[in-house]
Amino acid sequence: MRTLTFDHDGTTISARRRDGDGPPLVVLPGIMADAATWQPVVDHLTPSNPVIVLNRRGRAPSGPLGAGYTVRTEIDDLHHVLGVLGEPVHLFGWSYGALIAAETATERAGLRSLTLYEPVGRPFAPEAVPLLRDAIDRGDLDRAVEIVNITVSGFTASYVAALREDPVWPVLRTLAASLADELAAINDHRPRLHEYRDLDLPVTLLLGELNEGTAPYGTAFTPFAQALPQARIVRVPGQGHLAHAQAPRLLAESIADALSGTPAGR
Repeated sequence: MRTLTFDHDGTTISARRRDGDGPPLVVLPGIMADAATWQPVVDHLTPSNPVIVLNRRGRAPSGPLGAGYTVRTEIDDLHHVLGVLGEPVHLFGWSYGALIAAETATERAGLRSLTLYEPVGRPFAPEAVPLLRDAIDRGDLDRAVEIVNITVSGFTASYVAALREDPVWPVLRTLAASLADELAAINDHRPRLHEYRDLDLPVTLLLGELNEGTAPYGTAFTPFAQALPQARIVRVPGQGHLAHAQAPRLLAESIADALSGTPAGR
């Protein structure tokens, strides 16, 4: 893997790139994730395509979210990155990254395919925003990680207690610094769901089997599935929202399958 940097509107956006042959696959992680946390998935991706995993704003070594941060900020960043790459790409997004990818796709021609793992949109745990702001303003990132896992994601206190003993906890604390602003941005943004059915490209929606029909991620998924009747829906067996961490090989296989299903010439 090598590091790429993109300068956009006074902010540096970094990415990790795995070189290869063919059209690139661009990966957008969501909240509480960065390029490093997605490395195990990249390691298991068997297609020879180049893979570019973005460190969105707020994830070192990229710049901060910046004043006036919104989902529009992320869409414009992605447009800039794709413009610099200068060739049609396969686009994959997870969670918040899937929302950004879908919204960008409505404004951009020439993408080869779009794959979305459990996109989220408003309303999405708006009650957690003031709790997160308070914790982050006090510098209590441990509390912010607890809130996002329990209040937002619905995990149990015992799950979080075990997570505290895991080596990943310090990584999660770092990623939690941008949580309040990102969650607020999701809840302030109105997705262009009415435009999704007009997307003229192969679309795959990935849903963790354990989340189907359940809050928060399964219920957030439903409006996107309804807005994309042309999409192929794939249920990832035995998984919830964190397949990139808990089953990276299986998720890599699901992504590879989505790419292999792209019609010739795309």
